[in-house]
Parts: sequence; C-alpha cells; structure tokens
Amino acid sequence: MHAGLVDWPWWAYVLTTLALTHVTIASVTIFLHRHQAHRALDLHPVVAHFFRLWLWLSTGMVTKEWAAIHRKHHAKCDTADDPHSPQMFGINRVLWGGVFLYVKEARNAETLQRYGRGTPDDWLENHLYSPWHKLGIVIMLAIDTAVFGALAGPLIWAVQMVWIPFWAAGVINGLGHFWGYRNFSPADASTNLCPWGIFIGGEELHNNHHTFATSAKLSIHWYEFDIGWLYIRILAALHLAQVKKVAPRPRLGTLRPVVDFDTLQAVIVYRYDVLSRYAESLKQVYREELAKRHDGDRFRGLKRWLAADAGAVPQELRERLESLLGESRALKTAYSMRQELAAVWERSNASGEQLVKALQDWCERAESSGVRQLRELSMRLRSYAPA
Repeated sequence: MHAGLVDWPWWAYVLTTLALTHVTIASVTIFLHRHQAHRALDLHPVVAHFFRLWLWLSTGMVTKEWAAIHRKHHAKCDTADDPHSPQMFGINRVLWGGVFLYVKEARNAETLQRYGRGTPDDWLENHLYSPWHKLGIVIMLAIDTAVFGALAGPLIWAVQMVWIPFWAAGVINGLGHFWGYRNFSPADASTNLCPWGIFIGGEELHNNHHTFATSAKLSIHWYEFDIGWLYIRILAALHLAQVKKVAPRPRLGTLRPVVDFDTLQAVIVYRYDVLSRYAESLKQVYREELAKRHDGDRFRGLKRWLAADAGAVPQELRERLESLLGESRALKTAYSMRQELAAVWERSNASGEQLVKALQDWCERAESSGVRQLRELSMRLRSYAPA
C-alpha cells in the first residue's frame, strides 16, 4: 500500500532528492536570477518554459514577484528599503525566516509594478502559473507520492518545498551579506560564501555578483567555480542560450606616457579591479610598516579595515587606525589617495576633460610619492587597454 512506481534502497532516494533539488537550484540561478532579473543571457523559449514549469511545480514562486523583489534588493541593498538585508533585520531573522520577508514583499504592489517589468506576460502566466501558483506544488506532491510511494514521496516533496526558502531566501540573502570573503568592495555588505559555487548553483559567489550584477558568470578568479556558468555554456553550445554580458576582464597594453581619455574609460570600466589591487597594495604597505616597528603588536588587526570606508570601521578600532596613520607617512599617503582615486568615477557632475586631468594629477602624485605600491599601481592604470 505504500509502494510507488519504484522500489529503491534508501540511498537512491537521497541521491534522487539531491538531483531534484539541484534542478530547482539551476532553474532559480539560470532562469529567475541571471535571465529574468538581470537580463545577462537569453534563453531558447523551450528551455525558458521548462524552467518556468519546473519552478511552478517545485516552488510555487511567481516569476514577476521573484524578479521584482531581487531587483529592489539590488536597488536598495543593505538599506532600510532592502526587502531582506541582515544588516537591517538581523542575521537570524533573514537566515531562518527569509521566506517570510519574501512573502511580505511579494504583497507590495508598488514593488511589483516598479521592478517587475519585462517578466513573462503570456496566457500561461496570466491564467495558470500566477493565479494558480499553489496548484503546482500540489501536483508535485501527487507525482512524488505516485513515483516514490506514500512514505518516501511526501518526504522528498517536503525537502523540495524547503530547499529554496532555506538556501536562497535564508543562506544567500542572509549569510551572503554577513559572512565570507570579499574580492571587491561595492557599497553593500555582500560576501562570497565559498569559492566553489556548486551546491547553490554558483550563488555562493555573492560578492562577485553584486559587483558585476549583470554578468552571466559569477566566478572571477581562476580558483573560483560557478556551476551555473557551466550549465549556461553547455546550453550556449547547443544554441539554447546566448550570453549577453560577463564581467569585464582587465586587459593591459603599452604604458601610456600620459593619461588620456582612453585611460580614463578603461579605469572606470575596470574600477573594481583597481580597488581590489589597491586593497592589496594597502596591505603590503601595512605589513612593511609594521615590520619596521618594534611596537607593531599594538596595531595588529587593522589590515582588513584599510580598504573599508571610514564609516564602516568599528569605533573601538578607529583611534588605533588614526594613530597608525599619523605615525606612518607611507601608509597615510596610500590610505588617503585611495578615496581620491575612487572620486574619479564617482564625480558624476564633472566633464570628461576634468576627470582626465584629475586622474593625470593622481598618477603624477602617486609616482612621486615615494611609495612603491602607489607607483606600480599608477603604472598599471596607464597600461590599461580600452575595454
């Protein structure tokens, strides 16, 4: 009476559950996230509809709601208007109750109207997937029960139902803005949870994604792996997907004698690479300065805050950091010039000629500062090839 269409050992049911949930993860990261929310790739209509159908069956999520909430998250990231920021709501509430924050925001008509444009608006969406979004998961329950039996079926279904609410709404939206490492320093608190994005489809590389939101590829460094990107490449090879955007990779050319407009454009395009390398330069100067001091221990623990915005430095560390900067000319110069360089691409009201002059002035001062790391960084900027 409990038998289904298959009668397998327990481990086969476990592997099947992991396979089914991984299809759901792939559907979220490829279709909902990279295709719908960010338009980083185009999908063949058959592939796109398979993902829509599978998500209807395995999650009951509405495409317009998911895309709108995620777009608002990027637009208002880690502010009071962010639908699910652990910086605002606390890590425990987002990690364990992120799905409830999602449901609450999905009822916000203004969010859907403002951020939900361009999502599916066909007959199936308007007459089945959206109005009957709960019907899909009921059908999945019936399928699981019929195939796997009255005992294993509902258990597999239950795992399917909690998979995305926990891993996506909880772990990625929560821990992805709370704990991990950062390749770049965007204005939000996004982090990479792990350099190998396999279990959650590549979404583990969340800091990379927030830095290059419209990139179809979430991995940046050679040691990072994005399994979602692997699937996209396979689909592209089969002419079932077309990649539209990926993160720009810095290209180096000949060293320009002076900064020109091409240099400025390249620096703006590669600005996150600039900031990443600047952070490493600050750490090098920091280590060299501490090695010269006999009292270096009192300045331990400040390295990670050198490349952070001044307001993000904990109050108990600010006095120590200011003291170190006051006693080290090289570190103070490198530290203060970082913000000056960032201002080059943040001055939206300046003309191109003014920005070129500002960047030229920065390079001249960096190369005459006596700080080796600043001179090397300036020479790299003058070697950037236009994107």
